Amino acid sequence: MRLWLVRHPQVLLAPGICYGASDVLADPVHTAKCAARLAGVLPHGLAGACSPLGRCRSLAEALAPLRPDLRLGTDARLAEMDFGHWEGQHWDGIGRAAVAAWTQDFVRHRPGNGESVGDFVARVDAAMRSTAAGDAREALWITHAGVIKAVRWLLSGQGALARADQWPLDSLACGDCCVLELPALSA
Repeated sequence: MRLWLVRHPQVLLAPGICYGASDVLADPVHTAKCAARLAGVLPHGLAGACSPLGRCRSLAEALAPLRPDLRLGTDARLAEMDFGHWEGQHWDGIGRAAVAAWTQDFVRHRPGNGESVGDFVARVDAAMRSTAAGDAREALWITHAGVIKAVRWLLSGQGALARADQWPLDSLACGDCCVLELPALSA
């Protein structure tokens, strides 16, 4: 199965702000440009899901009149990782000690008393398995950088995630897409 992964458009926040699960607004101009570009790229008749966060929903809504053949529902498992009370703070203001505590126990630590990377990856894995178990040959997700990194990690075949230095560093740019092949997975 081919999974089309689209990252949400640019958000209306200053650079360096932690905004994981926060429902921040997407730039409407960038959203319209992304929708127009994606309308010409995505295969006909794709079905899939969208994160429930507004920056993803706004792209799905802008894409809908351009591509009425696309069928998208929402799936909470496609939301970005929840950084708890770190949300809305500048990364520099969170403090080196707090970030170090997270990276030292990367999989289990709950940054900002939010969601652990282990729980986040398990959530994304469940969504990926559900998608792969369907009858379609292709699917579409409109989601977030962290979700896309989690999918890449899960497909990497590197075994169990244990350390921060194993996490993928490359991020898909806002509004861009990539296509990954999903193996047959049980739901």
